[in-house]
Amino acid sequence: MNEKEVIDAENRLMANVFGKRQIVITKGKAATLWDINGKEYVDCMGSYGVALLGHCHPKVVAAIQQQAEQLICCHASLYNDRRSEFLQKLTSITPKGLDKAFLSNSGAESVECAIKLARKYSGKPEIIAMMGAFHGKTMGALSATWDKKYREPFQPLVPEFIHVPPDNLDKVKEAISEKTAAVLLEPIRGEGGVRVPPDGYLQGLRELCTEKGVLLIFDEVQTSFGRTGKLFGCQNWDVTPDIMTLAKPFAGGLPIGITVAKENIMAALKVGEHSTTFSGGPLVCAAGCAAIDALIEENLTEQAATKGKYFKTQLESLQAKHGIIKEVRGLGLMLGMELRFDVYNIVQKCAKNGVLILDAGRNVLRFLPPIPITKEQIDKAIVVLDAVLEEEEHARANQGNPVPN
Repeated sequence: MNEKEVIDAENRLMANVFGKRQIVITKGKAATLWDINGKEYVDCMGSYGVALLGHCHPKVVAAIQQQAEQLICCHASLYNDRRSEFLQKLTSITPKGLDKAFLSNSGAESVECAIKLARKYSGKPEIIAMMGAFHGKTMGALSATWDKKYREPFQPLVPEFIHVPPDNLDKVKEAISEKTAAVLLEPIRGEGGVRVPPDGYLQGLRELCTEKGVLLIFDEVQTSFGRTGKLFGCQNWDVTPDIMTLAKPFAGGLPIGITVAKENIMAALKVGEHSTTFSGGPLVCAAGCAAIDALIEENLTEQAATKGKYFKTQLESLQAKHGIIKEVRGLGLMLGMELRFDVYNIVQKCAKNGVLILDAGRNVLRFLPPIPITKEQIDKAIVVLDAVLEEEEHARANQGNPVPN
């Protein structure tokens, strides 16, 4: 199939629910992607954070090949060696005390489990989430998600969810009631603009939840697996939640969702109360074992810290040059650049010039590159972004459209 045939087939046969770029990707390696015509791209999207280990990591490819010849599926009503191995590797790296896991297929599923678990354990219905949060688009996760463009078409949502302003302990304290089961939040808000919490906030939240007898849930779907320079984002502040949701990179590119919790909390779920057909399939668990091995053996967490610091410094150099940049923020290889206007044209022009970038809301560029991204690739991304920003500034000036303050 040629490029046009691929695009026409997807447009005709696939639900029109994704904002598409007119690019057909057919190959990937580390932090590089190639389209159907052989054009090369620096990948700062990372398949929305999934490809953190890098595309087609050789350890993951080998593990998938080997396991596919032995056993692909095995329902969790039967024991399996790969599932057991993965659970042991997983709980060897999770924060102390979070050593009981439920395996699913996506970040939204991991959040669904966390919501059900909090309600079952506490016997209370209410979940406090944050304004600006994103937790997924299934009905429970969507009820915790803030943006009205996701929520409004599907009202009424699951009841007993309330939203409070982020980074404000007083507002959380005011919201906690005798009905509150848990407080749910991302340690760093991803789609909400790559927002890093102020010093002391997560620590204060941990103390408040402990004092009030309320569970603390961290959605680490995007902030874990070394991305922020720590294995888990919460470790940047030495805070451990009661329940944590994981997904995206943990199976090296295959679909996975993970909900980890303290053993006494997870024990609240009884046989049959929460399950899924594909929980801990051997193929995914084999890939997950290889992914965790690569993460540890190749010191990828430390690489994310070092490369992220360099990338952020280079983005800040652009901020000093371009008045249209309002702020650069983030930790490790989870970075955001806030502009003073809609970023859609910037994203599209960068893609045409071989650099793939995400947005995070209307005016924030989001960078989620694979950890194997090289200094040369970062430099290329900066050169392309610099040129695109300069072009945008000139275009606005020529149109008599000044940059807003």
